[in-house]
Amino acid sequence: MVSVTDTGPGMDEATLARVFEPFFTTKEVGKGSGLGLPMVHGMAAQSGGGVSIASRAGHGTTVSIHLPRADPTAGQQAAPTAGVVRAAGNAVLLLVDDDELVRIGTRALLESLGYRVVEADGGAAALRVLQGGALVDALVTDYAMPTMSGAVLVHEARRLVPGLPVLLMTGYADRPHGVDGIPLLQKPLRPDELASHLAALVRESNRNRGASASLG
Repeated sequence: MVSVTDTGPGMDEATLARVFEPFFTTKEVGKGSGLGLPMVHGMAAQSGGGVSIASRAGHGTTVSIHLPRADPTAGQQAAPTAGVVRAAGNAVLLLVDDDELVRIGTRALLESLGYRVVEADGGAAALRVLQGGALVDALVTDYAMPTMSGAVLVHEARRLVPGLPVLLMTGYADRPHGVDGIPLLQKPLRPDELASHLAALVRESNRNRGASASLG
């Protein structure tokens, strides 16, 4: 067991009851992902362990990670992404998410599937990438972002690159407004589902480029 203790303000019972709930956060949009503790819990659980938290308002917090002894045969198990559809060729994705922690995790997942990734920390940065002439096969973007939502970004991106294939991600249960006809995946992302959608987007991108070349 590894325990970490702070001397901060602690948490009340209502907050403590939801700390492992994905995307639950007491911070405003753009300030916290609500994924830190759920990710720690998930990794510990995948290793056969768990996480416990002791906290009281005004008395700090202690987080304890419980892990089993290492299994010498664990390295022989299949990788989590085995069997999923991997990228063909050198497909490039433009990944947009204002939350750095989520973006790092998503990039690692995309690269594990064989994709090359260009990052942007928001809509404005993504549009600058496209305006700079970067050739991307698809746009993979979060929906709920401050200043520019995913729906607005898609509209502006397709003005720069007509027909650009898009995949939206969201942590909300209800389908966001303004994204009809665009594939939408719920966070946390499942590698097999993500890989299948991305393969379809890359095929669409290749068809679009083939059609443009024929017209040219």
